[in-house]
Amino acid sequence: MARAGLTVDRLVAAAADLADEAGFENVSLSALARHFGVKDASLYSHVRNLNDLRTRLALHAGGELIDRIAAAVAGRAGKDALAAFAGAYRAYALDHPGRYAATQIRIDQALIADSPAMRRTAEITYGMLRAYGLDEPDLTDAVRLLRSTFHGYCALESAGGFGAARDVQTSWDKAVEALHLALTNWPREKSNDD
Repeated sequence: MARAGLTVDRLVAAAADLADEAGFENVSLSALARHFGVKDASLYSHVRNLNDLRTRLALHAGGELIDRIAAAVAGRAGKDALAAFAGAYRAYALDHPGRYAATQIRIDQALIADSPAMRRTAEITYGMLRAYGLDEPDLTDAVRLLRSTFHGYCALESAGGFGAARDVQTSWDKAVEALHLALTNWPREKSNDD
């Protein structure tokens, strides 16, 4: 029987807090059971296993991240939208390192397709990029460029990987400016009709 008051949502919220405090890799069913003062077995009526919990955490964190991004880009377009998107992404990654790490795990494509937060992520990201006049397959390439740039920068920054005296914020602003220029001058895929 499930312990009264223990729900999937409470487990995921506690896992998110634990991820930020101790690192995503340290999120375990045992740690959550200790947090709630229950036996590990009590959690299995709410989640199938650790992978299920971590997947739920990734979807939860992805929803939080896109909520921040959506609020930041609302009413903006072009370079302003890109800078707001980038800033919200970076702030979330630095403010919530464990949750952010969860957003980087591979999730089953069927779960992504069923997730309102993941669909919203695609809508907002692709919508911002369409303002640059991009269509498929260029949209996918541009998303990959943005994600890898943002993720790489945030990963290096959070690990203390930038040792030069140059201000990290100034370098970030230059990176966003460079991305804007790249998107504005995107080498478009030629169609077979051309």
